[in-house]
Amino acid sequence: MEKQQRRGIIAVGNWVADTVKFIDVYPQKGNLSTITGVEVGLGGLAHNVIVDLASMKSDIPLYAGGCIGADENGRICLEACDRFGIDRTHVHILENELTAYTDVMTEKGGARTFFHYRGANAKLDVEQVLACQCPARIFHLGYLLLLDSLDKEDPEYGVAAARALDGLLKMGYETSVDVVSEEGDRYRKVVLPCLKYTDYLIINEVEAENSLDIKLRKADGSICFSEVLDAARRLLDEGVRKLVVIHFPEGGVAAAKDGRCCSASSFSPAREEILSTVGAGDAFCAGALYAIHEGYSLEDLLDFASASARFNLFNPTSTGGAPTLETIQAFIASKK
Repeated sequence: MEKQQRRGIIAVGNWVADTVKFIDVYPQKGNLSTITGVEVGLGGLAHNVIVDLASMKSDIPLYAGGCIGADENGRICLEACDRFGIDRTHVHILENELTAYTDVMTEKGGARTFFHYRGANAKLDVEQVLACQCPARIFHLGYLLLLDSLDKEDPEYGVAAARALDGLLKMGYETSVDVVSEEGDRYRKVVLPCLKYTDYLIINEVEAENSLDIKLRKADGSICFSEVLDAARRLLDEGVRKLVVIHFPEGGVAAAKDGRCCSASSFSPAREEILSTVGAGDAFCAGALYAIHEGYSLEDLLDFASASARFNLFNPTSTGGAPTLETIQAFIASKK
């Protein structure tokens, strides 16, 4: 299908059942912490991004893909798609696998720690990605580093995900990529080979640091917008085809291949107002994808994505605070 005929967004990747547990403080190893509350919801890139987009109630066609287990959590994933009117044709049900799940430990103030079981997500491979044939314009894939089959070494492309992304470009999609924040040295091995097959890279500052092997925060924790913008330009130099967006609690930056760039402060609420930061990055990403699809300027893209993320902070689950398009637009207008 030719690009000019395409419309819509497909999100393919992680599907996760999240159990968010609120704790008074994260304990040292061997010590005790009290769980003060529990919330259960769905998470993972594919679920979060596509549900956030659906919650906007725009007229953009939406599609989902990935792998889930033939279990109760898998059934809940499918029900979520149906409830939001998302085409789930490309969500594969694997009979002998469990749907991935995560225990999320959330401290007062929103800091969270994840304990994850990969489950069916580990089986999503190049063949299944390339079987996702739909009329969408943008194909959003992730999280890299958390999709075992796509993270494997490839003798020609360096990593299997790069092979998949090249195939998607040849099918007529515009490609978008997100990665997971993890400790370790896999970023340059897994992420960098994918960049020349990636139209839009939307990541946070930690992921940018690890991809480039640099430090963007100073010893006191502060961050310099201009240095993050330089990092975005470096990722373009590493191969990203059209646009790099890097977000962080204080704001975001965007740098395009044609030389356009900008930065903006976030719409973050006061720390004491934040209930949880789970899913905030995906909410930002959903806002950025909507803005890209609709042709927003880079300045408007950052504002729209930041507003989308802001509303997420008032709900304990990954998508429970997702705002409508009207709500986002009204909020931004109130800040002008």
